[in-house]
Amino acid sequence: MRGNFITLEGIDGAGKSTHLDWLADFFRKRGVKLRVTREPGGTELGEKLRGLLLDKNQPMHLETEAMLMFAARREHIDKVIAPALAQGEWIICDRFTDATFAYQGSGRGADWARLKVLEQWVQGDLQPDLTLLFDVAPEVGRQRAGSIKAPDRFEQEKNDFFQRVRDGYLRRAREDASRMRVIDATVSIEEIRRKLVEIVEPLCP
Repeated sequence: MRGNFITLEGIDGAGKSTHLDWLADFFRKRGVKLRVTREPGGTELGEKLRGLLLDKNQPMHLETEAMLMFAARREHIDKVIAPALAQGEWIICDRFTDATFAYQGSGRGADWARLKVLEQWVQGDLQPDLTLLFDVAPEVGRQRAGSIKAPDRFEQEKNDFFQRVRDGYLRRAREDASRMRVIDATVSIEEIRRKLVEIVEPLCP
């Protein structure tokens, strides 16, 4: 029986990492065999590409950036995601293709039609079973993220960039409302987790 594929999305500072750890623990306590991974990354090659993509001293063309994201994703699917799902394992992934449409598409200005071609080429019919989009205003996200660590190549961008990224995420959510659930990430952690339980508990064995 194929495992479930769950992705977490949101602009920097939306709280994905905090809720990812909690969700993983929630599922494991219910007997789910689970693998947690991330994008870009998830494989040895993917992590090397992640280093290039996040390096603020490594400028690159927006289409180069998009194609490197999909190159890392192709390896990730082949080496980690597809084999795990086929064996009945669940996958929780910190970002996936929605992030490419939001960051490289809306944020950088890469053509969405070209990204859709790459999506189909790299993924075929593979899509997450559920995507949790943690939605927060850019100024709130930046304030949170800036208090945690030094900014990477994306995090050093200005508010208008992150507003476009947020708009891209919400566009994806409108286009695939059955898969993507938008969660208000400005409310308390307790409220967010009550909402998460409501969404994910029906998936549990």
